Amino acid sequence: MQRTVWISTMLYLATLATSAHSATDAKRETFGTMPDGARVDAVVLTNAHGATARVISLGATLQSLMVPDRQGKFANIVLGYGALDGYVKKSQYFGATVGRYANRIAKGHFTFNGQAYDVPINDGPNSLHGGTKGFDKVLWTIGEVKHDVNAASVTLTYVSPDGNMGYPGKLTVKATYTLDGDNRLSIDYRATTDRPTLVNLSNHAYWNLSGEGSGSVMDQRLTIAADAYLPIDATSIPTGEIRSVTGTVFDFRQAKPIGRDIRDGSEIQLLNGRGYDHNWVISRTMASEPRVVARVSDPASGRVLTLKSAQPGLQFYSGNFLDGTTVGTGGHVYREGDAFVLEPQLYPDTPNQPAFGSARLDPGHEYRNLIVYEFTTEPGGTSGR
Repeated sequence: MQRTVWISTMLYLATLATSAHSATDAKRETFGTMPDGARVDAVVLTNAHGATARVISLGATLQSLMVPDRQGKFANIVLGYGALDGYVKKSQYFGATVGRYANRIAKGHFTFNGQAYDVPINDGPNSLHGGTKGFDKVLWTIGEVKHDVNAASVTLTYVSPDGNMGYPGKLTVKATYTLDGDNRLSIDYRATTDRPTLVNLSNHAYWNLSGEGSGSVMDQRLTIAADAYLPIDATSIPTGEIRSVTGTVFDFRQAKPIGRDIRDGSEIQLLNGRGYDHNWVISRTMASEPRVVARVSDPASGRVLTLKSAQPGLQFYSGNFLDGTTVGTGGHVYREGDAFVLEPQLYPDTPNQPAFGSARLDPGHEYRNLIVYEFTTEPGGTSGR
């Protein structure tokens, strides 16, 4: 009798394990074809709770992410396009991997190892996110695609040749997306080089915790774990000052609605950025392990995003340039303030501002930026703190 019960129990547990394993999946599919005929693939990651992330090989881009609200209803919470054509014609960095240098380099010029370099200017007088054909606009190679009981993942690789977009050194980059059973999506960026170079990688996902296309994020409540930020000039380049957030509209140490202070006309920094488009100083140096750098809660849906990274800086952008000309994944128009962006990274323009640290990568060393997005829910009526 005991042996029969033991066998039945083992069979039951095996069935549960098999069910859990079958619920977690990583599936490769075709997303579209580039104008030159190159195929763009997608990998759909699914966890045991039904959350799904779709990653496309163009730009190693997070194209969609479905997670539940407090009622268990799923929605896509990242902005993007339903078809490849939008990413080709007007990418806007939706969900993309940005590099070789994320953010801005003043006047597209820097001196490195005693040599002057010029990189493409594509943002007013400055270079933005690696130039006119940064990592967001190239096809990455899909490598390992795997899943087990606990998680599903995909690794994508891109090799940036020596001199690409003006940067020195051949840079080999890997981006691994992992969706685990705790509704955590991690992006693990790693890079190596064959000669000294600069590197600063990040992800440019636009978030709306109520669901993409649902309208404004100005009521969603943001916390940033930073005592200081970097003021910018009229072209969005840091002035070099590290300024305390105390007593300013840039103080997000306690949770507050994104839009609470965004229309303060007395703050020149909001005019310079047309809203928030600044780098917060999380620390002066790289941390040894990812720690919480930001948290966003949505009173409407109950969704909560907790962001972890070891990077010293966090660029927060409040969707200031969404202009109503883009139709997104769900068929809705994206307008100003319909999403926010949180990019863990080195400080902008570090190659021209030694006081900000170094973006140098040497042969024999590995660059890494591990970004972890954790999704939970909270009940209605909470403060979001």
